[in-house]
Amino acid sequence: MLGNMPPPTCPTSQSHPDSLSNFKTPPNPTIVSPFSHAYRLQPLLISVEETYPESKKTHHPMRLSLALLALMATAFAGACFDSATAAEGTLPYNRPEPRPAVVGGLFIFMVFLLARSLSVCYFGLLIVHTSLVGQDKMRISWITQDSAPPTVEYGKSPGVYQNTATGNTTSYKYALYTSGEIHDAVVGPLEPNTVYYYRCSSDSTREFSFKTPPAQLPIKFAIVGDLGQTGWTKSTLQHIAQSNYDVLLLPGDLSYADLYQPLWDSFGRLVEPLASQRPWMVTQGNHEIEKMAIIHPHPFTSYNARWPMPFEESGSDSNLYYSFDVAGVHIVMLGSYTDFDSSSAQYKWMQADLGKVDRTRTPWIVVLIHAPWYNSNTAHQGEKESVGMKAAMEGLLYQARVDMVFAGHVHAYERFTRVYNGKADDCGPVHITIGDGGNREGLAKRYMNPTPPISVFREASFGHGQLDVVNATHALWTWHRNDNDEAVEADSTWLASLSSNPACKL
Repeated sequence: MLGNMPPPTCPTSQSHPDSLSNFKTPPNPTIVSPFSHAYRLQPLLISVEETYPESKKTHHPMRLSLALLALMATAFAGACFDSATAAEGTLPYNRPEPRPAVVGGLFIFMVFLLARSLSVCYFGLLIVHTSLVGQDKMRISWITQDSAPPTVEYGKSPGVYQNTATGNTTSYKYALYTSGEIHDAVVGPLEPNTVYYYRCSSDSTREFSFKTPPAQLPIKFAIVGDLGQTGWTKSTLQHIAQSNYDVLLLPGDLSYADLYQPLWDSFGRLVEPLASQRPWMVTQGNHEIEKMAIIHPHPFTSYNARWPMPFEESGSDSNLYYSFDVAGVHIVMLGSYTDFDSSSAQYKWMQADLGKVDRTRTPWIVVLIHAPWYNSNTAHQGEKESVGMKAAMEGLLYQARVDMVFAGHVHAYERFTRVYNGKADDCGPVHITIGDGGNREGLAKRYMNPTPPISVFREASFGHGQLDVVNATHALWTWHRNDNDEAVEADSTWLASLSSNPACKL
């Protein structure tokens, strides 16, 4: 049960904080899906009382009755959301039976309501993750259920915090849901390739650590899209933890909350053991839109509130697209679900951003989108976010000699050769679809036949990718399949940077 889950493993003075090998995901509760209605309230009540003994003393029949009524309403709303999503999201390919959700969203919301109604503590400190800000800073983001100071204390030794940073606190409402207190603080300047220990809101019960990325090459990225929170997600995260990566890149579709906000909370707890130790840099997908007519007409409310990225530092006016430099790589995160035509703010920003890249400082350029521009799977063909964005922006990427473009959306893996305008081109980027993190919708198993000559490798399996940028001229890409809960290197290729190719000089 959720109340008995151990906290994520945190480094101590006896552990090795620069390694992610101790990653542990919470155990699976016996729940089929976030919207399953076969919930038993009695075991839940027992679990809450066992976890919070003081609740027996503060038990109030009226509060409990109100909580149960709220649970019934929530279950009804969840059923409506689920049915609407299923009707709208049916795709013309066969999906295998998805794995159970690691943590059911309704289950979490039930615990939340009961805990609040019984005046007991509910996860005082929740959901910690980190991201990069500039060359030598990191943003710490965390959520508390109650008011707490937005401060981070940090230092290079466990329990010794010489530095303090104070940030901001926000929250958001979504229909009847109100988020916890969302805090973020920027810490730094920091030394590269260094482990720092920290605690949030002066909480002495939980110490975290993160490792800053290197200032120069080599650097290793973990790349995964369409993550979700299923048993496959759990396997994927375990395999990523073993890779000892420096930075994680996620091209959209994070939690698969799909309007049901408690799933954002459970997703945060699921990824916290990794995201609190290494920077996670993300962009949005279609599952982050979460717009409902009349009820909640504003898109990306939850995503923008929970996952702030360093857009202002790159001159962007939106959290939906931004860029950053790390080691010798310039990374551009684009928004497939915001305006992208030649008159849009995103287009003009990207044009200016790519024009400022100094290939002597950052010899590699990597771009992330959500909807793939190249795709030989039968899923998601002809969508404007793919076709329209490619028509508008592919020329800019080609002129800038972008090395790689990573996408999600299609729940499978596919690697293309260097390509431009639909044809193989030695000066075009390598396009890779990596939307196979483990989402609840399953795999996209049907491909077009015959295989297009520009498609080098394709397979409908869950997994993740690793990009080892070795130096200014060479990088190793590997894709790791996890269909059997074991990370198997199924595809790999060495890539040469376009900045080192004399034939691609402009």
